[in-house]
Order: sequence, then C-alpha cells, then structure tokens
Amino acid sequence: MKAAVVYKKGEMPKYAEFETPVSNNENEILISVKAVAITNLDKGKASGKHYSTENEYKNGFVVGSDGVGFLDDGTRVYARGISGTIAEKAIVEKNRMVLLPDGISTSIAASMPNAVAGSAMALRFRAGIKPGETVLINGATGFTGQIAIQIAKHYGAKRIIVTGRNEKTLQSLLELGADEIVCLKQDDEIIVNQLKAIHENASIDIIIDYLWGHSAELIFASIKGNGSFTHKVRYVSVGSMAGDSIQLSAGILRSVDLQLSGSGLGSWTKEEVKLLFSEILPEMFLLAAQGKLKINIQEVNLADIEKMWDTKVPDGKRLVVTI
Repeated sequence: MKAAVVYKKGEMPKYAEFETPVSNNENEILISVKAVAITNLDKGKASGKHYSTENEYKNGFVVGSDGVGFLDDGTRVYARGISGTIAEKAIVEKNRMVLLPDGISTSIAASMPNAVAGSAMALRFRAGIKPGETVLINGATGFTGQIAIQIAKHYGAKRIIVTGRNEKTLQSLLELGADEIVCLKQDDEIIVNQLKAIHENASIDIIIDYLWGHSAELIFASIKGNGSFTHKVRYVSVGSMAGDSIQLSAGILRSVDLQLSGSGLGSWTKEEVKLLFSEILPEMFLLAAQGKLKINIQEVNLADIEKMWDTKVPDGKRLVVTI
C-alpha cells in the first residue's frame, strides 16, 4: 500500500510503499482510509519530540493517529488508528470508532476530532463549563482555538475573550462567537492591563490555553489577587505553542482561587475517553453536518505529503490529506 512513512525520527515523511497492516485481535479492524488531518500531535510524534513517543522503528513507521475511511461493507467511519493512518489501509480500534452522519464531507470529518478533543475535553471535563460563564481562550487563532470558540458557545458560554498574534484572524473570530479580542503583539503592560480590566468587569471563569509560554505568564499576572476574596478561575493548559516552560510566582497561586490543570493524552480518564467517542464526537459531527460549525480546511493528496508536511496553512486552517 502507499503511505506516508518516517524512516528516522525527525525526518520528513516519505511517500512510499509500505506493508499493509494486519489485525491481531477481535477489537481491531482494517479500514480503507480516505482522509487524515495533519495535526501538531502527528508532527510531534514524527519528530520524536512528543511526550507520548517512545518506540524506535527499524523499518520506519506510518504517521497519522486517526482518520476517516470505509469498512468492507461501505460504512463510513471516523476511527483512532492502531497502525499509522496516513496510508491506503490502517488498523483501527472498534471501540474508538464513530459512524459519520450524512451531510458531512469526509475531509471535514477528518479535520475535526483532534480539535474537538483539544477543546471539548478541556471545557467539559477539566473546566466543568456551566451555561452563562466567561471563557478566555489563549491562542484562539489556530484551528483548535476556532473550534473551541464555537464549542464554548454551544456549551453555553455567555462571554468569550480570545487572544492571538494574527490581527486579521483575530478580527474574524468575532464572527465565530468571540466577544472581545486581545492582541498579543502589544506591549506586556498593555496586555496585562487589558486582561485585568476584562476580569474586573466580568470575572473570567475559565481559561483554555493553547500557547503557554510568556503569554501564560501575562495571564497569570492579570488575575493575581491583592489579599481580598477572589473569583475562582479554572485554568486548563492544552498546548504549548509559545513555549513549554513558564515562571509562575508562588504569590499568584496564594493570592487567587485558582484551579490549574492540563488536558491531553494521559490526563483523561478511561470514562472521559469513552464519552468522547460515544457522545462528544457524534454530537460535533452532527453539528457540522447541520452547518452549525464553521470548519476551515485545506486538502492535499497523499502523493504530495513530502512537500506539504511542513506547509504553514494560513488563517487557522487544518491541512487534510486525501487518499
């Protein structure tokens, strides 16, 4: 079969012939893959830098963590891969498979799950979002951030504040449901003061952070208390596009009612993952099929994987490999 193969961690995936995988037990099934999104998770695994990467593969490995394809009987499904999914065939888990509704394109469906997991899991399980709350999304100009805005609104958020560096894309987020934007290109003092004013006017309940790094330090500085009673803030780290480490003052932790947690592989419980596949993804696929979620993608053919792997996709689009 044709596939996107990494022969050495850190190298670009190659369009190559690779042995078709074989299922090993009754919970595994072979699908014909038709579309796979290229995510930061997949790039991290290919480079060997993601924390979930452990094994070395002497003969190379196929990249891709999930995808949309067809079963032998023609049923169209989204599924998590056991073998790499950017390939003509892949082994997937039967219990991590979702039937797709009519009305959603194969490529749109492939683009969504990573972003849905990166937003809905944080909002629902780590932050415990309730209708009427105020949500700050740090780094909302990316694909997952754009999905997070729409899901937060769907879950009942009353007010959504977004941050980012791309001023043009930031403005477009108002059309997705954002109420106020904070440009991270400004001086630190201006950013902190703007966030402080927002928090004082309508207390921020939830912070979903896709950037971490210096922007997180500014956010923490903006919610620091002064010794009086404070509003509880649930801060959830989902990504670290702006840096993996920060300096966090102990004074901030002591001065504010702060719940700090992370959302990602390893932090979710088995029950939460089960709900992702049985409830959350089916609901979001249906919303997309009904035109209630705006999804921006750019498609590329599997044969062009080498030249497109590191392409910078503009305006928060998701790159989707079609097969």
